[in-house]
This record gives sequence, C-alpha cells and structure tokens, in this order.
Amino acid sequence: MLIREATAADWPAIWPFFQEIVAAGETFTYPTDLTEEAGRDMWVLSAPNRTVVAVDGSGAVLGTAKMNTNQMGNGSHVASASYMVDPARSGRGVGRALCVYTVEWARAAGFRGIQFNAVVETNEYAVKLYRSLGFEVVGTVPGAFRHPVEGYVGLHVMHLAL
Repeated sequence: MLIREATAADWPAIWPFFQEIVAAGETFTYPTDLTEEAGRDMWVLSAPNRTVVAVDGSGAVLGTAKMNTNQMGNGSHVASASYMVDPARSGRGVGRALCVYTVEWARAAGFRGIQFNAVVETNEYAVKLYRSLGFEVVGTVPGAFRHPVEGYVGLHVMHLAL
C-alpha cells in the first residue's frame, strides 16, 4: 500500500465510497444528501492542509484522509484529520496506515497535538484504532449525534499530544 497526495484524478474513485459512507449517516456529521461538488469541496483541501489517498499496487484507491489545522489563529498549533476507507476494502489495515501517516505528518509539520472533534461513540472500530495509537477521549458531548439506528449518541473529542 502506498499513501500519496490526492490529485483531481482520484476524486472519481473516492466519491462512490465517500457518498456511501456519508449517506449511511453513521460516522460523519456531514449532511446525508451531500452533493458530489459539496463533498469534494469539503474533502479535498488546499495547502498547507492536505488530502491523501491510500492505493494498492494496481493504483486502486483504498481509502483517503484529509489533514488540517484544527482551528485558526491561536489554535493552529493543533492538527486534525478525517478518514474514509472504502467499505469493500475494510479490515486490511488501510485506516491504521492512514492514521499513522497523519500522525507522522502532524509531527513533521510541528503541530503540538492532534484533536478529533467529533468521533461518534458508536464507531467502535475508529475509537479502538485511535486509542491503540495513543489518542485519549478527553470529553464526550452526550446526544450530539443523531445515529440512524442507535438514536442520539455521544460525540467524543479525542486528543493525542505530540
């Protein structure tokens, strides 16, 4: 697996699983009826922020991550990131590889920490992955996410000091 900067040519491969994940409404706070244009505008970031893809040996896109400052101004020393793995490719370590990549990016870029603002507490795979890499839940906003199956569940704020 190779993780590289995303290009405009990658978007047609990202959009189908991006749309599937967003429309399911289980893990992202994005509108479930997000248009392709709006999705691209939200996901594909400009420098100094980054969007990357994980690809296999044939060049097929397995997953993607976006990395950015968590806040502007006096909060810009903390990074944030979001991840999407093609559900057809889950269980292959793609999410872990993308997360490790973003932690290394944040360290190299001089960030003092990484903060995830809205990790759905029922997204057990993500919470377990982030904890295994040293992230801690520093707070949970009760009932802040309307899950389509579980009802109102909490959103974790997770942090990793760098």
